[in-house]
Parts: sequence; structure tokens; C-alpha cells
Amino acid sequence: MTDGVDWLEWHADYRDESSPLSRRLRMVQGRIEGWLDERPGDPVTVVSACAGQGHDLIEVLERRADAGRVHATLIESDPRNVDAARTAATAARLANVEVRQADAGDLTSYRDAAPADLVLMAGVFGNISDRHVQRTISALPHLCRPEATVIWTRSRRTPDLTGTIRAWFTEAGFTEHTFDAPDDVLFSVGVHRLTRAPQPPAPAGRIFDFIV
Repeated sequence: MTDGVDWLEWHADYRDESSPLSRRLRMVQGRIEGWLDERPGDPVTVVSACAGQGHDLIEVLERRADAGRVHATLIESDPRNVDAARTAATAARLANVEVRQADAGDLTSYRDAAPADLVLMAGVFGNISDRHVQRTISALPHLCRPEATVIWTRSRRTPDLTGTIRAWFTEAGFTEHTFDAPDDVLFSVGVHRLTRAPQPPAPAGRIFDFIV
């Protein structure tokens, strides 16, 4: 949690289907859908950092007949958003979705949730320092299973860090699958896949703190 931001009210823009936030959500959901379609029938695990109310994953799973093969852990610190995500998961009958009230910047919060086949970092990199973005990307191989996918978002507002972020993913052993940067908005959505050997479970420690 950070002072000065109401993370429950922050989700209000999702109600406006034309807002950049809603458009970004649909793009992330499309990438999740595509990832699931590439693995028909396979049981998969997902972990979502700073998951908010879980719109990206929960709304995808609630419309899929194969949702039962997905075991997911959503990590979120705001108790109001945790309640909203748990309510949504229950309403969608997603018994394999756990909403964990915890600090996603603390590696101990991922215990028993990682390594995962899909790691969601939506809405994270724009709210932490550049140094912590690099630290988080470096830690991701510890949270990933072999050939895992990471879906991430970041604004291209000046100074645009997305080029550097993409290079950091390469340095950490990932290969870029897609990078979406619509011309008429500032958000971007990246998809990277781990192509190096996964690393042992991450030791305890912090990888980031929210600053905005």
C-alpha cells in the first residue's frame, strides 16, 4: 500500500469501456486467453502480483469451460480489493483461484504459489522505481517454471522505460513473444517467455516497493 492512492477507487475506470485502463485490461486478457489456448488440456499454474480485484484473470476464467485446469494465486495487499477478488472468484465458481492478502514486493508472499507457468505483472512496473523494476525482472526466473510466460504492462510516458525493460528481460533469460504499444494511448503490454533454465526458489527478501 502507498499513501495518497485509493486502490479501490483506482478500479473505477474499468467501468468506462473506452478508458485506457479498460483497453489495457482487454489487451492483457487477450494475451491470457491466447496463452491458455496454446496449452489445451494442460493443467497450469498462474501467479498474479499486485492483482487488485483480479479482473484480468478472473474474467477470462469465468467464461472458459476449461477453467478448472488453472490453479492461480492472486497476491494483493489492499483488503478491500482482496474481498472484491474473492467475491468475484466465488461467484464464478473458481475453486482453484486463491486470493492471498500479502505484499507482492516480498518474495515470501509467493511461497507455495511459485514457480508458476504464467506470471502476471500487470500494473506493477509503472508504480515502482526503475531500480526495483530491474530487480524484479532479475528475480522472475526464480518464480517461473520451465518455459514460463510473463505478461507485464508499463506506460510509455516520458521518460519511456519500456525499451530498457525489454532489454532487462533479455538479460534475465527471457525471449520476447509480443510487445503491444498502441499509437493512440501510452500503455504497453509485453509478453516474454523464459528460455533459460529456471532458477531455484527465490530466497526471502524484497524485490520492490510501490512509490506512487
